[in-house]
Amino acid sequence: MSQKRVLITGAAGFLGSHLCDRFINEGYFVIGMDNFITGDPKNIAHLSSNANFLFIQHDVTNFINIQGDLDYILHFASPASPIDYLKIPIQTLKVGSLGTHNLLGLAKAKNARLLIASTSEVYGDPLVHPQTEDYYGNVNTIGPRGVYDEAKRFQESITMAYHRFHGLETRIVRIFNTYGPRMRLNDGRVIPAFMGQALRGEDLTVFGDGSQTRSFCYVTDQVEGIYRLLLSDYANPVNIGNPHEITIKDFAEEIIKLTGTTQKVVYKDLPVDDPMQRQPDISLAKKLLNWEPKVGREEGMKKTYDYFKNLTEAELHKSEHKDFSNFNK
Repeated sequence: MSQKRVLITGAAGFLGSHLCDRFINEGYFVIGMDNFITGDPKNIAHLSSNANFLFIQHDVTNFINIQGDLDYILHFASPASPIDYLKIPIQTLKVGSLGTHNLLGLAKAKNARLLIASTSEVYGDPLVHPQTEDYYGNVNTIGPRGVYDEAKRFQESITMAYHRFHGLETRIVRIFNTYGPRMRLNDGRVIPAFMGQALRGEDLTVFGDGSQTRSFCYVTDQVEGIYRLLLSDYANPVNIGNPHEITIKDFAEEIIKLTGTTQKVVYKDLPVDDPMQRQPDISLAKKLLNWEPKVGREEGMKKTYDYFKNLTEAELHKSEHKDFSNFNK
């Protein structure tokens, strides 16, 4: 049998790079694509000499040309942290709309199956808890987070339109908070923020009173769920995440215990439209994919902390990890 070929956009990102590893390990030829707006070349540096990996530096909001056949496309190109998409709102909207449109066209031309990375953010600040796939969400379309939320909601809509109108094979994964090695230290999300603060000896910053909840899925579990969904026969959205919920205040205490820091927790105002509850209902994933998370938070956080501990002093103390000036023109 000929080797199957997969295109992964956002390949130099946290999740995209782990997907590259997984598909190479499964025997695929992987074409990675990224424009490095938020991705990091070091995340895929270990693949540079791999005969089953080809990297193309490209912005998916522009026309995409891939030589040869494609069996699968995984669209993971997008800013994914609030700090990023507040600084590059237009690019965030474009990658979810124009980028998705380009990849749908490519999938149609290549007769390839396309999986898009949607997000729990499509539920907004949910009025239903936990969130099931048939919940339509509570999203502020014109709020500061709307550029990400609506980009992903449009992404789902156009993907289903291609599926229904053109008969294109598509899959939609709604990703809940994922963590693990290769996360960017200062990307604004709670896990790298807490760990960076602890390692630098800074107080841990909690926004609001800390009563808001999150659930965290370790990256290997997330990748397994995505892999199974891609190979399934199900076209509607599927939640992939860890349903074990924790308040941010309690989570800060867990990080203090894990890292051994002597710093305290400080409280600041809650950002606009920050969701108060976020927990996936994964009943569908269990039934459809025979999938559920295997890595507990204690084990996963230890592995993630070990990764951050090995950062250089320069990386640890660098206050701004991304310069978007070349993209904001």
